[in-house]
Amino acid sequence: MSPPPTIRPPTIQDDAINLSHHGDAETTPGLIDLAVNVRAPAPPWLRSRLRDAVDRLARYPDSGPATAAVALRHARPREQVLLTSGAAEAFVLLARALSPSRAVVVHPQFTEPEAALTAAGHPVTRVLLPAPFRLDPALVPSDADLVFIGNPTNPTSVLHPAQSLLALTRPGRVLVVDEAFMDAVPGEPESLAGRPGRPGPEIPGLVVIRSLTKTWGLAGLRIGYLLGDPGLLRRCRSAQPLWSVGSIALEAAIACSGPPAQAEAEQLAATAVSDRDHLLGLLRAQPDVAVVAPPQAPFVLFQAFGPDPAGVHQRLRSAGWAVRRADTFPGLGPGWLRAAVRDRPTSDGFVAALHQALNP
Repeated sequence: MSPPPTIRPPTIQDDAINLSHHGDAETTPGLIDLAVNVRAPAPPWLRSRLRDAVDRLARYPDSGPATAAVALRHARPREQVLLTSGAAEAFVLLARALSPSRAVVVHPQFTEPEAALTAAGHPVTRVLLPAPFRLDPALVPSDADLVFIGNPTNPTSVLHPAQSLLALTRPGRVLVVDEAFMDAVPGEPESLAGRPGRPGPEIPGLVVIRSLTKTWGLAGLRIGYLLGDPGLLRRCRSAQPLWSVGSIALEAAIACSGPPAQAEAEQLAATAVSDRDHLLGLLRAQPDVAVVAPPQAPFVLFQAFGPDPAGVHQRLRSAGWAVRRADTFPGLGPGWLRAAVRDRPTSDGFVAALHQALNP
């Protein structure tokens, strides 16, 4: 058997990338969805609790109890927590509240931070990590006073060591770490968010973004939060609309921050690891596929080869499968695809379809 192909550098021109393209654009009704990295649906106990919260919609939202629950979950004082309408609002608030002289986004990663910075009028310097997309702090310009990076990173599924991230901190710099998928990593070993028994580091300029929409199947509800430097969070709060987070989303924050929910999230993360290992085994058996390894999030990034790698995405759609095209992420190009981890029978069917798409 010939050795598997190795990852090759992209050929796409960065200025041609559509930063507004997201996985939900791939999910045409009737397709099996491997394009969106969201658990679906939310568990029954959570749906029941959110339905009960509808009876309180006549009152204006009170973020106090939810802020306290999130602060307790991460072993932080309340002034280090700012609830947001999803992680996407957090990116916008930071872009509006800060005035960087040199903003850096470490790619490949989720494109919304760069889009938010650009919309706020801030020029962006891209730092493109070479495959296999591990962070080298020396690549970030020393004069950068605002740095965005994901951990684990979407779409690469790379989990950067906490010490590598902390090496990016310095006086006068704001470091924003997007941990939207960290609760899908068993034990959260590289998290900077903090939890009981292991508080997050109190470093001026360090901000962590978390999301509750991925693990809990709440993408349509919009709930996330910022953790970290109280001064920075006050500036973000001043840019935030009144009652930005609604009552039902606040109830979700309370419900998903408690010990029972955290225990369930840990179990879900362990199951996802097993299902991901199964998918990896199938992908690695394909002679025209190179996987970015070792993935640590509930999705896998891979590069397709063969006679027409750019056409694999559309052929999968024609066969009934929605995967995330990854050529819209800076640093990647045609033939790159991201697939969400699902149960084993779904992965079996997907890789069989992928094999056909690779060999039209």
